[in-house]
Amino acid sequence: MRFIPASSRARWLVGTLAVLVVMATVATLRPKAKTVATVTVQRADLTQSVVATGRVNLPNRVELGSETTATIAHVAVKEGDQFRQGDVLIQLVNTEARATLTQTQAALAEAKARQEQQHTVAAPVALATLVQAQANLKVAEAEHRRTTSLVAQGFYSQQKLDDAQRTLDTARSALDAARTQQLAQLPEGVETELSRNRLQQAQAAAEAASARLQRLQLRAPFDGVVLTRQAEPGGLAQAGKTLLSLGNRQHWRIDIGVDERHLAILQPGMAARAVADAYPDQAFVARLDWISPAVDATRGTVDVRLTVDQPPAFLRPDMTVSAELTVGKQAQTLVLDASTVRDADSATPWVLVVRDGVAHKAPVTLGLRGVGQVETKSGVNEGDLLIPATEKAAPGDRVRPGNTAPAPMSLGMGR
Repeated sequence: MRFIPASSRARWLVGTLAVLVVMATVATLRPKAKTVATVTVQRADLTQSVVATGRVNLPNRVELGSETTATIAHVAVKEGDQFRQGDVLIQLVNTEARATLTQTQAALAEAKARQEQQHTVAAPVALATLVQAQANLKVAEAEHRRTTSLVAQGFYSQQKLDDAQRTLDTARSALDAARTQQLAQLPEGVETELSRNRLQQAQAAAEAASARLQRLQLRAPFDGVVLTRQAEPGGLAQAGKTLLSLGNRQHWRIDIGVDERHLAILQPGMAARAVADAYPDQAFVARLDWISPAVDATRGTVDVRLTVDQPPAFLRPDMTVSAELTVGKQAQTLVLDASTVRDADSATPWVLVVRDGVAHKAPVTLGLRGVGQVETKSGVNEGDLLIPATEKAAPGDRVRPGNTAPAPMSLGMGR
């Protein structure tokens, strides 16, 4: 055994004690690791949407009334009833109008018959009369020449010549009359024009009577729904008096107010999913049609209008409706829990990521935003542990992950 002098052993013990003191001092000065809650970065399907509440509106409303004064015979609809374009909604008493139409239709038929008679009878007869008159004139002229010659030779008396002259004059007059009558029967003649005018007058009278009868039937101008009814059978319809208030079902819209912070991501044409409070299980499709150029400073909202191209049957004006506007969708993208993002609305958002037991500041690039969830395009990797902003941790702190949870699934951004 090697002998160690007492002085050396004393120095070794002193050195060992000094090292132990230094190590204890360092251990005392080093900060302890903090236990913090963390959220795991994962990939998931993300949908960014804007949800707001509004009311159903029918901008195209028509007040249906009568153009004439008449008694109401029948009302075919009541408030809330739907109808198709052309349906008879109100029938007014039309006894006199139907009688007038029958009378004018008879007069029209007579005018047509007279015109047909003029073409098939009067015109041919006038032509035949003209031909006969021309033949008679030739005979009278020949007889007059023969009689003149015989009188000159002394075979006939002057009386015979006078008779021949009268016959000739009569034949000439008959020819002139026949020619005038035949000209009147030509397509541009007076009789033809009169026949045409009589027919036009009869047609106009029949059309006016038919229009009068039609005005006593109040028909739907479009596909729609009855909003209000102020007409009852037996009542008096007067010009300017509203009998039914109608809404056009082809132009339903939803008016909503969206938080102005979403204004930058709203675009006309965006798809929307709407649900009426009265029918929460029957969603229907709408689309963003109009964005107000002004912002309501009192509420901090911007008015937008959604168009409903195929309204469900249960839809009613002034219904309360919740609408979700789909801003964007991304399949299996890298998502962060919204609670882990610092300065999310600034130009330089960042997160605290746990690496080797130390909290590190990591700038991130954000994309779509859902409820409680944000897409990131750079800065962290799948599986990284992020520290929520609610934890008392700063960059450079030694940390120990505690409860770890995945990012929640997202349905929308909210109002």
